[in-house]
Amino acid sequence: MITATGVAVSVSAGALLITGTLADYPELVMLGSAGVAALVLATLWTLTRPRLAVSREVAPSRVVQGNPAAATVTVTNTGRHRSLPAEAIEVVAERRIVVPLPGLGAGRAFGTTYALPTERRGRHTLPGLVLGRSDPLRLMRTRRVRGEESVLYVHPLIHELAPVPAGGSPDAEGPTALNAPQGGVAFHSLRDYRAGDDWRRIHWKSTARTGTLLVRHTVVPDDPHCLVVLDTGATSYPGTSFEDAVRVAASLCAAAGRAGYPLALLMTANPRTAPDRPLARWDTDPTAALDLLADARCSSGDPGLPGLAPLLDELIPAGEGTVLTVVTGQPSPERLDVLTVLAPRFSAVSLACIGPSPEDGAAVPPGVFTITAATSAEFAAAWNRRAEP
Repeated sequence: MITATGVAVSVSAGALLITGTLADYPELVMLGSAGVAALVLATLWTLTRPRLAVSREVAPSRVVQGNPAAATVTVTNTGRHRSLPAEAIEVVAERRIVVPLPGLGAGRAFGTTYALPTERRGRHTLPGLVLGRSDPLRLMRTRRVRGEESVLYVHPLIHELAPVPAGGSPDAEGPTALNAPQGGVAFHSLRDYRAGDDWRRIHWKSTARTGTLLVRHTVVPDDPHCLVVLDTGATSYPGTSFEDAVRVAASLCAAAGRAGYPLALLMTANPRTAPDRPLARWDTDPTAALDLLADARCSSGDPGLPGLAPLLDELIPAGEGTVLTVVTGQPSPERLDVLTVLAPRFSAVSLACIGPSPEDGAAVPPGVFTITAATSAEFAAAWNRRAEP
């Protein structure tokens, strides 16, 4: 591929050759011929194709917004001849990073590490590295893609929040259910002995009284479930308040994860899911939710909160012990009526209204605990004050 400098040289060489020939000016013809010779040599220089193997590792592959992340690239010359100096070009988050590569002897390798931009949250796809090489006069350039695609998740900024008030107990001996996973430490009931049961679980007093082998049925405690919903409808967010709402949702998910509560995240736009991680599935690890929030977008075509009820019916069969926390901007009171309808389905409902408050005050649905804050930092302070004994 010819560069801008190469284009200028080729145009100049052509003009010199034509002018020198027409004017019978041999000096101009010589200059034009020199330009043509330089272009030919540059072409021959870039025709050589070194055999380079490229590997890249992004560490960490998930990082909170503003925290450092880096990529380590290793280039190996797998050919029989020495490779010429080149450069590796990385494009991530609309930023172009150029990494110079030295000439490598046969079988030699070169490794380097460079910082990746993490100022903007998102799911950033890093395509294969572009290996570029040019001649000494920079008239011609070659570019080839080497290596595999990588992904860098930049999660939203997270505030330290108290656990979501869940109306249940996370303790080992907390509430239990018959259909809860077996093998935990919480006692649920006595049942008949089954082949393969641990003899140490036999309840001998009851066995002696009834004449039937009875064992302790222990399960995983029925911890409260936390459902976080992010309103992604553009009509709810004036200015840049959506970014603060995303941070609030991320902070709530992280708090539930630290407390060990099963967590699910929904967005009213029902966006695409992160690779290999389904949408709205209960998980005590908040990573899947944070991956989704990293790529959250505000949409003018999103129905917002009025479309929440059918979305919950389809994806989240809410039951006893489930806590709903809705994060939105400053929607009209009519758009919040759906929370009053949904409240009886949950053990508790909380509402976070983020952004500048309207002149007539924030709408507060009856029976819903509401925190109104201009920023995510203000919300975190108000939420933690609520959790204080």
